[in-house]
Amino acid sequence: MDTTLQRNPVYQQLNARLRATLGGEYQCGDKFLTEREICDQFEVSRTTANKALASLVSEGLLEFRRGIGTFVQRDIINYDVRSLVSFTEKAIAAGKKPTTKLISFRKVSAAEVDTAVSAACDAPSDATLWEMERLRFADEVPVIFEHRYVVASHCPKLTRAQVSGALYRAFTETHGLSIAGADEIIRAVLLNKAEARHLQVSARSPALEVVSVGFLQNNAPLWWERTLYRGDQYEFHSRLGPIQSATPPRGKLR
Repeated sequence: MDTTLQRNPVYQQLNARLRATLGGEYQCGDKFLTEREICDQFEVSRTTANKALASLVSEGLLEFRRGIGTFVQRDIINYDVRSLVSFTEKAIAAGKKPTTKLISFRKVSAAEVDTAVSAACDAPSDATLWEMERLRFADEVPVIFEHRYVVASHCPKLTRAQVSGALYRAFTETHGLSIAGADEIIRAVLLNKAEARHLQVSARSPALEVVSVGFLQNNAPLWWERTLYRGDQYEFHSRLGPIQSATPPRGKLR
């Protein structure tokens, strides 16, 4: 056995050796060594190889795909739940090339949409909303499917070209809007057939659903949106403050 692996616990020493291959010999998305290959190359037991692989999977460095094997984890896009950051900027920060496919873009009357949407937008029945569906890609992989309504009176000259790109930038730079933030509800869902087809995954694949209402500085609603994030492409990050009482309640249990 390699003398570097003779100190206890053995699997931790093996972990270090395997981790050193990531980003060097093995790049993001590459198929990684099997248990048997690890046993042969490092002269360790099957149990030790399995434990080391499981540890690297739990650290998020490797991902196990049932029936296929173990792969080097692909770069995951970070969704920061504490602030509004455009998809374009987040994708670039993850080292990916962002693109957008505009599926639909039209004007609708508030009377035509779900009452929950018009109420969230504080839009009377005769108000006009922009409706759009967008598919967002990172390195040509579809990662987000978005359905959004925007109160047209705040940006009456919104164009197809603007919503085909960085929408937040169009709001702030082109239309001079000052966005205060958004209220969001995040939950786990299973994709239906149409949603899965857009995101190029199997029906009933897991996804993260974000339903949000965006507000201007004067607290006027600007948009309502339901966005689906592919579960294998996104991580939601947050930093929690000190321990506080749960009264009054700030969430729901289903």
